[in-house]
Amino acid sequence: MNTKQRCLIGLVFFLISYLFFSKLLPSFSDSIDFAHWFNLIGACFLLSFNDVFPKTKTNKVASILTTLGVIAHIGLCTIDFIMSSYGNNEIEKEQLSQHISNSPFIFYPFVAVGPSLLFIGLALHAFTFIKTETVKSLMVIVGSVAVGISFFALKNGILMVLSCLVFVLGLGLLLLDQEKQFVKV
Repeated sequence: MNTKQRCLIGLVFFLISYLFFSKLLPSFSDSIDFAHWFNLIGACFLLSFNDVFPKTKTNKVASILTTLGVIAHIGLCTIDFIMSSYGNNEIEKEQLSQHISNSPFIFYPFVAVGPSLLFIGLALHAFTFIKTETVKSLMVIVGSVAVGISFFALKNGILMVLSCLVFVLGLGLLLLDQEKQFVKV
């Protein structure tokens, strides 16, 4: 499997996870948290974008942010797996949630800030193409911001999926452009 294929798999899994998060795709099982499994796998595959884009100073920073974001996604998904293991026990879920909120060493890197670094890193990768691929770059940048706003501020699943779709399409189109660049050389 080459890097492009890993990137595409990551994009598909990531988008599917947001379809589950928004409840547009129903959960097929109460015992398996498909949304977070798809998100976890997708995020890990999105790490391959660090190898696709040119190695500039900006992209090196973007690669670090993307890597930290993937690590944070792994942590967040782990927290959510633990949370879902409580089933319908809302009291224990609330206690765990309270403990996480009161622990800055968990809350900030894995819940509040860390997962956003994946979006910031990939948006920064896209920003390097703002002059040559303006629309595609803006799709990634605007999509990444819109995912955060629709998820955290508006709590709107439909807008979240649409934002993720714009984000994923922008990255996918940039990926295809990178492949064309390699073919021309």
